[in-house]
Amino acid sequence: QVQVVESGGGLVQPGGSLRLSCAASGSIFSINDMGWYRQAPGKQRGLVATITRVGSTNYVDSVKGRFTITRDNNKNMMYLQMNSLKPDDTAVYYCNADVMTLTYRRTIAWGQGTQVTVSS
Repeated sequence: QVQVVESGGGLVQPGGSLRLSCAASGSIFSINDMGWYRQAPGKQRGLVATITRVGSTNYVDSVKGRFTITRDNNKNMMYLQMNSLKPDDTAVYYCNADVMTLTYRRTIAWGQGTQVTVSS
């Protein structure tokens, strides 16, 4: 079994910053791609940013230049530094991990989500 837990969400004013963390644990041999997704009320879950095991990154256009995704392979951790936050960034943010388990099976793991609210 693989578990993924997000943390770091909260309430912040427009222009502020937050740093989200994602911790993966369980029957993990290695983690390939990881990513952050978000879902606002009434909308589908969408991609925010992805990062490969070797550190290649991609961002949705709306967060480019403001958000930075990083990871620590030795700790099975991923982070999302969010700067210059806007009200449109308000959503539940989810961590996603493409995991190779100890039995060499691939599984896609999702966290429970952490709420980010940007409001004055």
